[in-house]
Amino acid sequence: MEFREVYCINCKKILGKYNREFYDEDKINELLKTSHSTHVRGGHQINIRFVSG
Repeated sequence: MEFREVYCINCKKILGKYNREFYDEDKINELLKTSHSTHVRGGHQINIRFVSG
């Protein structure tokens, strides 16, 4: 199973891990605006990584 991982470079932690089958690019962007907005507004660098397993 493949996942998209939302990772904050500044905090050096994984903010979320989302199944690629159910969460497409648009849904991930919505999550960044809602659930992870404190990191984005704080100027943190966010990466979206692809992880399998």
